[in-house]
Amino acid sequence: MIMRALLSGDAYAKWFVGILLATAVLVPALSLLTPPTSPFHIPASTLSLYGKYLCYALLALSLDLVWGYCGILSLGHGAFFALGGYAMGMYLMRQIGTRGVYAHPVLPDFMVFLNWSELPWFWYGFDRAWFAFLMVLLVPGVLAFVFGWFAFRSRVTGVYLSIITQAMTYALMLAFFRNEMGFGGNNGLTDFKDILGFPVQAEGTRAALFSASALALLLGFLVAKGIVASRLGKVLVSIRDAESRTRFLGYRVENYKTFVFTVSAVMAGVAGALYVPQVGIINPSEFAPANSIEVVIWTAVGGRGTLVGAAVGAVLVNYAKTIFTTGTLAPYWLFVLGGLFIFVTIFLPRGIVGTLQDFFARRRAVSNAAVQANGPVPQPAE
Repeated sequence: MIMRALLSGDAYAKWFVGILLATAVLVPALSLLTPPTSPFHIPASTLSLYGKYLCYALLALSLDLVWGYCGILSLGHGAFFALGGYAMGMYLMRQIGTRGVYAHPVLPDFMVFLNWSELPWFWYGFDRAWFAFLMVLLVPGVLAFVFGWFAFRSRVTGVYLSIITQAMTYALMLAFFRNEMGFGGNNGLTDFKDILGFPVQAEGTRAALFSASALALLLGFLVAKGIVASRLGKVLVSIRDAESRTRFLGYRVENYKTFVFTVSAVMAGVAGALYVPQVGIINPSEFAPANSIEVVIWTAVGGRGTLVGAAVGAVLVNYAKTIFTTGTLAPYWLFVLGGLFIFVTIFLPRGIVGTLQDFFARRRAVSNAAVQANGPVPQPAE
């Protein structure tokens, strides 16, 4: 009933939800139930690649929630994504135990290599799945809440806010590169063995992670859709379009911004947590400001302020990246990405999905106007 109410009147959202549900079932089934010789078989490596695309789609969706509907252009969402990934990576590292290179029952290999004598306090609890999953939500959420509390109450907006979010991401990247931080330094966290007792590299585990990524994207979409379709969403749009007027009407703008920024960060953290076991590594390069800028491009290409478009843009751009970063086309990917962003900005300012929505809306308007002008078409007499 709740899903039906959220999707009523939105054909794009219905199609998106239907495709996600079908994808969560059919793609793993084709991977597990078809023989490798079948043309419909999906290899485990391809399944993990598609799962990575879904994680990126959830990350882009989280950015669209704050940028497309509240006007907050965050260039630091890669930080929330990476923090969720590190929380998951810490759990996966604690599951290795004596199967590591140095066979230490408690310390991860990189700590043994660096002559650490005991486990740092902030690693406690990550041997339990429920604690790690809780940290996936809390760490990005708390950082976003604290950041938003100070930034939005100081009325930092526009390009200044974007620069601050980018500076936050860069500072975290520099911090995580240091071995003294206790997160693996430049090499990060890798060599994972199990997740919830199942081998990470097993085909069944990869299929389950893919389905989990699809369902997480579905849940994130429904949460975002519920926010933007409510009275809260209308206030967010008014903040985006006329913040000073909204403030003049008596709304505590900073509270709305902080709330939606925190929710968005939690969604990005979940995306990072699902990303790590599928790619097998998390390192400080995930904090790179360029990654956050790429998320902005995905959202713009798909369609800012559409939710569906952000996810579609993430999948399309990353699929193109996979093609252009292999073989002889690899040196030209950044030129293609930059040209794509310029093309979309000039010719498709509403993005792919936004442009389609406008096109069909104009067609419906013309059709309705024609019906009103000419009257209903008479039916032949029986």
